[in-house]
Amino acid sequence: MRHGENKQASRLVQLVAVTALFFVAGCSEVIRNHGYVPIEEDLQSLTVGVDTRASVEERVGKPSTSGVLRGGDWFYVGSKVRHFAYRKPQEIDRQVVALRFGDGDVLQNVERFGLENGRVVTLSRRVTETTVRDVTFIRQIIRNFGRIDLGEALGD
Repeated sequence: MRHGENKQASRLVQLVAVTALFFVAGCSEVIRNHGYVPIEEDLQSLTVGVDTRASVEERVGKPSTSGVLRGGDWFYVGSKVRHFAYRKPQEIDRQVVALRFGDGDVLQNVERFGLENGRVVTLSRRVTETTVRDVTFIRQIIRNFGRIDLGEALGD
């Protein structure tokens, strides 16, 4: 009888260990990247006033979003979302890169926007003009993008 009790206790210990392992694995955070934003090195290789829409597409790729204002400027939108156990997914980073084109599809400026404490901030800007237009459009993209329930959209 004593041998049977040891075997049963050993199985119980194994079951508890496996259950604890699944519990710990289920509580680890998962970071998911959504969208695409070119890396800084690729953006630095672009020359404002020289590069065209075709050369930009060749170097950094075509964006998933184009603007409807001023002839179709390009917008690259990317975000990082943290998933942790049973909690609601939380967006931890969002960036928008805006490439604006002028006459003849020549690159006019490159701007990178981010989100800090719920506020839109300009992270970098290379502009050929002194006046920057359509910043409110960028703000709308960044604010509205965060209203999407990614858990619902992904079926999580």
